[in-house]
Order: sequence, then structure tokens, then C-alpha cells
Amino acid sequence: MNLLAFDTSTDTLFIAIQRGDQLWQHQAAGGANSSATLIPAIQQGLKALDLQLGDLQAIVFGRGPGSFTGLRTACSIAQGLALGAHLPVLPVDTLLAVAEEARQLHGTTDVMAVLDARMSEVYHAGYRWQDGHWNATHELGLCAPEALTVPAGLTVAGNAQVVYAERLAPGAQHVHALPTAAALLRLAPRSMAEGQLIDASYALPLYIRDKVAQTTAEREAARLAATNAPTA
Repeated sequence: MNLLAFDTSTDTLFIAIQRGDQLWQHQAAGGANSSATLIPAIQQGLKALDLQLGDLQAIVFGRGPGSFTGLRTACSIAQGLALGAHLPVLPVDTLLAVAEEARQLHGTTDVMAVLDARMSEVYHAGYRWQDGHWNATHELGLCAPEALTVPAGLTVAGNAQVVYAERLAPGAQHVHALPTAAALLRLAPRSMAEGQLIDASYALPLYIRDKVAQTTAEREAARLAATNAPTA
């Protein structure tokens, strides 16, 4: 199977290209740099494996949650490359990729995947590895670090512990894991077998937070409401 996978949902850019049993990987600074560096790096990887885009079966990308800019970058580039090469795409939840990377690195099989959502909040979802695949145990959510309840026995995996330290599940075991492109590739075969490939035109980012910031008008309205609020 020939697959291209990439994730730009965090501050680290991950790319992986699989050609049969060969694997090419690339890791670099993400964030605002991703939009400028992603395509040249993909071209470098395809050349290294002597592949053309048309030789791929699909393009796999981390759909979110994560950085708004990063998710838009991943989605738009996946769409553009796939449409041009007449390929399907496979969107994969980034928190599921975190769980898979934690399993690969640390052997964890009962995971609360957590990513820093900025604005003093975290994205989270629970997964259990059973019978050779992941099952969701806690739905995707967004909350303050101290508001996240982690049931006993679950390992917290992700990048949020570095940022929030004792604010995030202080009694739980923590491991560092990111949504790598290699994790996306490991998840891809089962997802493809389950019929999760889609036409590139339907690829969308997964946003948990509806808004990053208020508009100027909304901030002014909120200020006026606070000013005119009755006092006790």
C-alpha cells in the first residue's frame, strides 16, 4: 500500500510516506511555517521513494482537533493534492493518533488523549485498545485543565502536561505523545477497511471550539452589557 500522511495540528509538522514496506518520515517546526514547508517536504519524500502522487492509494491527514490554522492548512493541502491526482482522502482524529502514538512509544492501552487547546483549555478524548484496534471510551471534548476528570487506570497522553503541569489530572500517570504521521499510517488500514475514505471535496477540519475570539462588535457589546449590568 502506498500512502501519504501528514499532521499540522500542533506546533510540530509530521509527514510520512509509505511505499509497501518502505517508510519515509519528516518532522519540522509547525505552526505558521506549515503552509510554506509542507508541499516541498512532501515532494522531497515522494522523490526519495521514487513515487508520484498518482501512485498513492490515498492521502491521510489529521483533521483535528488542534490549531485552527494548522487544521485549515492540512485540510486545504490534502484537498488540493488529492483532487489534482484523483485520490480519496482519509481524515483521522488527532486525539486518536495521540492514543496510537502513546501505545507505540509507551505501551499504553487505556488512554485519555489530551492536547493543548491554548486559551487555558485542553482537547480530550478517551480510547481503549482491545482486540487489535481502538475503541472510543470518552467522547471528544474541550475544558479547562483542572476540569478534566480522568478515571482511575487511564493514562493521560499528549502534550498538555508540559503546559499545565499540576493543573491537569495531578493524580494520573502522564506520557508525552503527539499525533505523528506514522501513527496516522498505522491507523489507516483499518479505517480504510471500514469505509472511511472520502472524496477530497468533502474533507473538513474537525473543530471543537466554535470560535477563537470575539469580533470587535461582540467585545463592545459585552463591555456595554457589563457596564450597564445592575449592581447588587
